[in-house]
Amino acid sequence: MYKIAMFPGDGVGVEVADQAVKLIQTIAKKFHLVFEIEKAPLGGASIDKFGAPITPEALTLAKNADAVFLGAVGGPKWDNVETSIRPEKALLQLRKTLEVFANLRPVHMFPALISKSPLKEEIVSGLDFLILRELIGGIYFGTPRGIKNLPGGGEEGVNTEVYTTPEVERIARKAFEFARRRRKKVTSVDKANVLESSQLWRKVVTQVHKEFSDVELQHRYVDDCAMQLIRNPKQFDVIVTTNLFGDILSDESAMLTGSIGMLPSASIGSHHALYEPVHGSAPDIAGQDLANPLASILSVAMMLEYSFGLHELAQSVEKAVQKVLDEGYRTQDIDQEGMKKVSCSKMGDLVAQRIQ
Repeated sequence: MYKIAMFPGDGVGVEVADQAVKLIQTIAKKFHLVFEIEKAPLGGASIDKFGAPITPEALTLAKNADAVFLGAVGGPKWDNVETSIRPEKALLQLRKTLEVFANLRPVHMFPALISKSPLKEEIVSGLDFLILRELIGGIYFGTPRGIKNLPGGGEEGVNTEVYTTPEVERIARKAFEFARRRRKKVTSVDKANVLESSQLWRKVVTQVHKEFSDVELQHRYVDDCAMQLIRNPKQFDVIVTTNLFGDILSDESAMLTGSIGMLPSASIGSHHALYEPVHGSAPDIAGQDLANPLASILSVAMMLEYSFGLHELAQSVEKAVQKVLDEGYRTQDIDQEGMKKVSCSKMGDLVAQRIQ
């Protein structure tokens, strides 16, 4: 039995989570597996029900599961709540509690969607790289932080970028391990020319590289990397970087593929793993059955691979997504002239039907 903690969250998170459940149930039936799925509110849904973005019960559920799935959190409904209980705090607390320090975001260009990319076909055709973002350190968690009044009037906002040697070592080691399974090239991204935290980052990554002499290591500044992702993204294999830089670069990379609705992610630690689509809660289309569930479905494929070791089933899901796209089915975000436009739930049905 595989235990899955399911947090649909807010907005379209609920709709794409439903398609993830549909896929898991289809796999269970076809391949005689048992998945136990237990749902709980998170983010805005939890604020509405319990007055907090995440409850101790939800954290316990996550810690006791073999894998955790999250739809999305947040939305304008909760923009004016107290900072300490914003929906996004649930995600940060969940990541920290589970100690999922490595965020994996595969960037893969499906041939059927090349025309949806804002870049030229020759730049994105065959695109396939992995971003590894450190997830529970850096400026999002560093102290001191906050906003305080200044004696002469006005305010001061403070956030602190902090990394320690062990934090950098473990994410660097993961990057080299993944690169060994791919094309054996790691690009470490920092801002070592102006930031002391980045100078430590570069130093530690270089030291860890000595354990992986068969893997090529390249260092790039974050601004240069952002430019290279547009100029020549196929030069990259595995990109490893800090929490802040990874947050920005991964969203930039998502658009290379034509839609942020296509990218899955996995957040992995020593004992736990959290899976979620890269996109947000999209409140403007929530409840209309318009969302693209493919990132959610591909996140399930990553769950099958990394948490359950079901490699062939993970490949079956990826092939089913490829087949549906090749057959011309599209949700509104990736729709093209002459294609077959379908709803979120219909797209989920189509992929489930093609699992072999």
